Amino acid sequence: MNKAAFHDLYARYAPDVYRFALWLSGSPAEADDLTAETFVRAWAGRGKIRTETVKAYLFAIARNLFLQQQRQQKRQVALTQAVGQTQSGPHGLVEDRLALAEVLALLQDLPESERSALVLRVQHELPYEEIARVLGISLSLAKVKVHRARLKLAHVRTAWEASET
Repeated sequence: MNKAAFHDLYARYAPDVYRFALWLSGSPAEADDLTAETFVRAWAGRGKIRTETVKAYLFAIARNLFLQQQRQQKRQVALTQAVGQTQSGPHGLVEDRLALAEVLALLQDLPESERSALVLRVQHELPYEEIARVLGISLSLAKVKVHRARLKLAHVRTAWEASET
């Protein structure tokens, strides 16, 4: 892969890899580091891509880096700040940021494999087959992990809405 091809690859997929890393880690700074390291590894590897899409290959690298980092740190990183889209004015911005912070915090409570599966399915719209390849699990287990994550988030949302009324 030449430098121009790598630049095109980075320009096309870096935002997706960053968002995936942000959903995994809950930290913009950590997501930046994971994104950069993902592309360094992809460039250094230059070997055969083992998945059907480049995007899934990059997600697999990012996830493996995240897991490696988690094993080294032996702790979860707390959410520091997240940026959302504003509804209108400063009040909308505050509400959006609070809502995004709540979702990211809820995601951090899910087991990593369920969180990864859900983010790949919902945020990146990958088919279950690609999710299974990225996570290194069977197709049926990928479906189960997405389903379990959705159920857990729905349960928390229902309990949260009940507490507000």
